[in-house]
Amino acid sequence: MRLFRSEEDVDAWCRARGRPRGAVLDLEQLQALARLWYGDRLDSDWRPRSVADSQAILDRVGLTGPFWQLS
Repeated sequence: MRLFRSEEDVDAWCRARGRPRGAVLDLEQLQALARLWYGDRLDSDWRPRSVADSQAILDRVGLTGPFWQLS
């Protein structure tokens, strides 16, 4: 994961390195994803979530499309 100030900076970085642009999310999505994905990890009854539950988190944050498909 790389952090950029703008989507223009993402595009410039990709062009300069001859790399295709991958998935891009904004800081609000990143924060929401981190909170939902890791927020319960220290709970004493924590158990790994199912693929369906993980996909639901991605969908809830608005991370959709082929890149974000887990199954």
